[in-house]
Amino acid sequence: MEMAVVNTYFQKREEHRVTYRSGGRSTQVDYILCRRGHLREVNDCKVVVGESVARQHRMVVCKMTLEVRKKKRGKTEKKTKWWKLQNEETCEEFRQKLRQVLGGQDELPDDWETTAEIIRETGRKVLGVSSGKRKDGKETWWWNEEVQECVQRKRLAKRKWDVERTEEGRQEYKDAQRRVKREVAKAKQKAYDELYDRLDTKEGEKDLYRLARQRDRDGKDVQQIRVIKDRDGNVLTTQESVQKRWKEYFEELMNVENDRERREEDVVVVEQEVAEIGKDEVRKALKRMKSGKAVGPDDVPVEVWKCLGETAVEFLTSLFNRILESEKMPEEWRRSVLVPIFKNKGDTQNCSNYRGIKLMSHTMKLWERVVEARLRKKVEICEQQYGFMPRKSTTDAIFALRMLMEKYREGQKELHCVFVDLEKAYDRVPREELWYCMRSSGVAEKYVRVVQDMYDRSMTVVRCAVGQTEEFKVEVGLHQGSALSPFLFAMLMDRLTDEVRQESPWTMMFADDIVICSESREQVEEQLERWRFALERRGMKVSRSKTEYMCLNERDQGRSVRLQGAEVKKVQEFKYLGSTVQCDGECGKEVKRRVQAGWSGWRKVSGVLCDRRVSARLKGKVYKTVVRPALLYGLETVAVRQRQEAEMEVAEMKMLRFSLGVTRLDRIRNEYIRGTAHVACVSDKVREARLRWFGHVQRRDSGYIGRRM
Repeated sequence: MEMAVVNTYFQKREEHRVTYRSGGRSTQVDYILCRRGHLREVNDCKVVVGESVARQHRMVVCKMTLEVRKKKRGKTEKKTKWWKLQNEETCEEFRQKLRQVLGGQDELPDDWETTAEIIRETGRKVLGVSSGKRKDGKETWWWNEEVQECVQRKRLAKRKWDVERTEEGRQEYKDAQRRVKREVAKAKQKAYDELYDRLDTKEGEKDLYRLARQRDRDGKDVQQIRVIKDRDGNVLTTQESVQKRWKEYFEELMNVENDRERREEDVVVVEQEVAEIGKDEVRKALKRMKSGKAVGPDDVPVEVWKCLGETAVEFLTSLFNRILESEKMPEEWRRSVLVPIFKNKGDTQNCSNYRGIKLMSHTMKLWERVVEARLRKKVEICEQQYGFMPRKSTTDAIFALRMLMEKYREGQKELHCVFVDLEKAYDRVPREELWYCMRSSGVAEKYVRVVQDMYDRSMTVVRCAVGQTEEFKVEVGLHQGSALSPFLFAMLMDRLTDEVRQESPWTMMFADDIVICSESREQVEEQLERWRFALERRGMKVSRSKTEYMCLNERDQGRSVRLQGAEVKKVQEFKYLGSTVQCDGECGKEVKRRVQAGWSGWRKVSGVLCDRRVSARLKGKVYKTVVRPALLYGLETVAVRQRQEAEMEVAEMKMLRFSLGVTRLDRIRNEYIRGTAHVACVSDKVREARLRWFGHVQRRDSGYIGRRM
């Protein structure tokens, strides 16, 4: 590329050319370069006399005229404003309009396509449609008619001045500008007064959390990643190349199986009649569905069915029974939208650091919940599985592992643990293995065919920051974001590991997070190899880089365990289900992690907590519902020392003082600050959590893992 020395293109006096002067000698050694094609944009270049950048060096200044490109305003899809159905009056208006469209009847048409189209059309007419334009950081929610009128007058004054160019026109334009500023200030003040008054009411408390999320997003430098790297690490910047890369990555991920052995043995097929779906089953499934979630491609959210009440229950019951009988669901449900969600670790421009979540039809999710409830009654999952099981949680698994470590620490015995990680566990599930595991678990063939139909001919598109990709098929793995997938995965793992599992707590699973424990390195190494063989022969791959080994009370610094001849990474601590366990059995690092997690949660809602116009009572409520759960997570299973409790108290008081705008120089006691925010001491809450967990364990039957330890 040809470059030009800008200094040499302008005739200047010597004092405006010399850039270096020392000991009576002077010369020109500092230059400004630009592309030769940009020389026409350079207006001037000279040395500023008397200004020194470094010793003896003078500042060189270049003046250029640059054309600023107008930022292209981003666009999104136009969406029906389904969120308005949360208002009872709007909901009643929607029902009346729908009844009018149906000719005064309350019954919906039998077929899905007709009903869905009627609902979508009615929603667009009653609720309205978004503009599809991005806000780009502009606040307009406070805009009113007075401001609009003043802005219009200012525009007219500006046009008049541009044409006449008189002093009178200029003054009129300046006056119009001042009026607009005054009206904007008044409108903002009025809108904010109404906002904070509403936040202090019971109905407005939900808006407080919405405001906190919005301010957290507004405070981020980069809200969307519009560039991505290809396979070779080169950064892609054009819209077409970025879309192509996202499609390439997910298409390969969701259509390529790991190597596996093909099953030759047959399984007994359970052919039996299944009962019709009842209205109570639909009501329970509808009750479990959360509102406010992103809608799938069919644009019929669950809020519609909740709004329609018994009319919806009757229609859905009839629809689901027809699907159960025919074993074919509507074609519209086979399509989904895949949204890449960053895992909050690694390079943001690397596709592998994103998890693809599918936006699926809400009505299909209802259908999945009905089927899932029936499958859970038919299939019994092993006690070692803690993930998405009734009356089990992460706390149960963390407690069992910590109790095992405490027992061996008390007896000063070695305990060897391997934390197994599966590569792309959900995305690489071989579907043929899933059907086999369902049949071998005694699931009726009718349900097997129904689940097969959910995955048959499924198609998806990737929605990224630069738009949507082309549609592609998905033939491998489970649906991420599906209501049925967690139970299907638990059933798969139950059957694949049936011959290698030991009883809890020596083997524990939380979905694809597996921990294997043993008293010797050789035993745990043998167990690991057996698990690897059982999983990989059926298409599930153990990650060599993320599987880790830890030894408690190790007497001598021995080697790590081996997996197919390669050493597994040996660690001194491991973050198990969000709680850090240490090889020495202590909990100091876990307490520090909890404090860090608390600060992270506090920063996310600091836009509200540090707002002086939000009352102390509301700040205390936000703190107790957002920050404190992160601060206390898993500590009911930990023997926290007094010194560590003091660390947590110090961190909590810093957060509360920041939130209330109080410093230590104000000489205000901690008790007064806690009373103002209605927040109890964190040490008391830790003890309360431990006592609550103790009562929980004591109430469980003798077969519960916590009672057996």
